[in-house]
Amino acid sequence: MRGIEAAAGEAFRLVGMAAIADDPPLALDALAVYQQDGRAWVGTDSEDDPIAYILLDVVDRFAHIEQVTVHPRYARRGIGRALIEEAARWAGACGLHGLTLTAFDEVPWNAPYYRRLGFQEVPESQWSERIRQIMQSERDHGLAVWPRVVMKRTVPSGGSSTVPQPPPPM
Repeated sequence: MRGIEAAAGEAFRLVGMAAIADDPPLALDALAVYQQDGRAWVGTDSEDDPIAYILLDVVDRFAHIEQVTVHPRYARRGIGRALIEEAARWAGACGLHGLTLTAFDEVPWNAPYYRRLGFQEVPESQWSERIRQIMQSERDHGLAVWPRVVMKRTVPSGGSSTVPQPPPPM
């Protein structure tokens, strides 16, 4: 997963965001927490090699997409979309309201892409305290240099009110 993130991060260099490209991938212990909690899953190629992944948190009864990354060799094939759709099915089955995420507003594969997938921008006046904390953490990490947005997409509920469980493997 760390190799996928490092490779995918290079695209930011091409749009003048070298600091993002140079940011190290999540530490193994942080990734392990997502894995152990069943909030991470990986897309693989025909040989079962990892090529993409998604990490989720549960924030305000939404599945919050912390990270979705596709290796650039596999970009533009619908893999990221498939991971997001699986996350949406999982959220609905768990009785969550939908998906949320934060994104770079002007980077083509960020907010514009998510808008095409049905996400809508959440005005700051509607941010919850937890979303405000996430945005502050991102500002503290230096991401506020570029315009950021909070986005959400609702999903039909499957009705469960239990603790969310991980989705089936892709």
